[in-house]
Amino acid sequence: MPKKKLSHRLFSALVSLLLHGKPISRSSSNTNTTLPHPSLLHKSSSSFPPMEKLAAKTLVLDVEGGLLRSSSLFPYFMLVALEAGGFLRGLVLLLLYPLLCVMGSDMALKVMAMVSFCGLRASRFRAGRAVLPKWFLEDVGEEGFDVMRSAMRRVCVTKMPRIMVEGFLKEYLEVEVVSGREMKVIWGFFTGIMEEEEGGDQEEVLLEEKKMLVDVVGFSTSLEFLQHHLSHCCKEVYLVTREEKARWSALPRDKYPKPMVFHDGRLAFRPAAGDTLAMFTWLPFGAALAVARLAVALAVPYRYSTPILAATGLSWRLKGEAPAPLAGAGDGARRRGQLFVCNHRTLIDPVYVSVALDRPVRAVSYSLSRLSELISPIGRTVRLTRDRDSDGRAMARLLDGGDLVVVCPEGTTCREPCLLRFSPLFAELSDDVVPVGIAVDTAMFYATTAGGLKCLDPLYYIANPRTCYAVQFLERVDTSPARERRAPSTDMANLVQRRMGDALGYRCTMLTRKDKYLMLAGNDGVVNTDNSKHSAPGKKMQ
Repeated sequence: MPKKKLSHRLFSALVSLLLHGKPISRSSSNTNTTLPHPSLLHKSSSSFPPMEKLAAKTLVLDVEGGLLRSSSLFPYFMLVALEAGGFLRGLVLLLLYPLLCVMGSDMALKVMAMVSFCGLRASRFRAGRAVLPKWFLEDVGEEGFDVMRSAMRRVCVTKMPRIMVEGFLKEYLEVEVVSGREMKVIWGFFTGIMEEEEGGDQEEVLLEEKKMLVDVVGFSTSLEFLQHHLSHCCKEVYLVTREEKARWSALPRDKYPKPMVFHDGRLAFRPAAGDTLAMFTWLPFGAALAVARLAVALAVPYRYSTPILAATGLSWRLKGEAPAPLAGAGDGARRRGQLFVCNHRTLIDPVYVSVALDRPVRAVSYSLSRLSELISPIGRTVRLTRDRDSDGRAMARLLDGGDLVVVCPEGTTCREPCLLRFSPLFAELSDDVVPVGIAVDTAMFYATTAGGLKCLDPLYYIANPRTCYAVQFLERVDTSPARERRAPSTDMANLVQRRMGDALGYRCTMLTRKDKYLMLAGNDGVVNTDNSKHSAPGKKMQ
């Protein structure tokens, strides 16, 4: 009979995966709720601690039970498996999902950690800082966040490996101490085995040194939190019911302690089991469709390829009107070209500017792979060298030759609704520029990466089941004061950035390409540096 019962549970879990994309919830009656310390019995009648009461206290917060709204950790391990290990590792984890549903929570956690981490090089693991914070932030409950922010000192405990959550908690939520299990490392590689927590003496000594063991309060939704060694230090523990937590709302972006500007990874969706299954089902069709789309884009003129590609899911739209072509200079003089300044979302931004203008353009770029250049439908891209004088002369020659030149002064792509600092060089090259606002919506894959293979960026874009590019031409900006040295070029660059930000509804920042690569890849974006190097302190927003 036990075999029959197990097979029934496996079948039920598989049906739940296919229909709902999540496991069948199990009753918490099987959880061992033995209270390890008598003082934990002293709890307030309210599930939420009074905010004013936490102002001078240390809060021990359960990440899974008191901060994140989702009860499933599967998507976060799937992100590690896919982004740090690849599609094959992610497929293995997905195939194990029905078994994970019938395992105990601790055993399922160990299996997910084994599949996701085993064999990864520890020194190159950056998913905890570059990929996961975005998805953690979107899963934070506003109510739990308000409780955490009310405390003077914050300590977080987690069942996940500490390397997955520490960067997010310390960098984005300003947590002082994170308690979690370490991943064992042999010869520089993760073994996939989590070390067991043994008493927590070192953590308690650290808290004592920081004077954080005075007036300690705990907060969670799970009775399992009471078994954690740091819960023994709590004078009171507040437990929120699951029904109450189910009504929590997502943390609004304007309440993020630190704005989310940079993140890496290819997935544009939270990989719950059902969504991940849909992605793997789509991949064979997506690869074939990408080949067909690329063939159409390269072989068919814009006016015919655009509706064909739109019918397959690669759509675009024009906001407002495209600028009229400049009139000729007359008297036999050669007409000078026009400079278009656009924000940078993907490598194919100039392609859609060209489509919207229905005219060929010349794109300038700091870095472009040979594959991206080969499959570009707008011809050869002009490579810049990051030498200001040399790059200025190269763009000036294009403009003097009458070309329509598209430049992205941010110097790198940004996925979030933010604009990075504009390099002022473009303001010194032309008497006027046309700002172009670009917005991109993708359904499955991001077409940019900081730590992966950049040559695959355009292929990931056209492999999406659905995408939409929005192109918006703004009014010309007179940059002649900067060209004639009557005004600083930085002021003109900031003016163009502000106008573009207002039109798109994006936040203007003073962050740069170097800030992005230091945070996401551990280098300056030009040459590789020590992977263990921590990100530079983020610059403040304007």
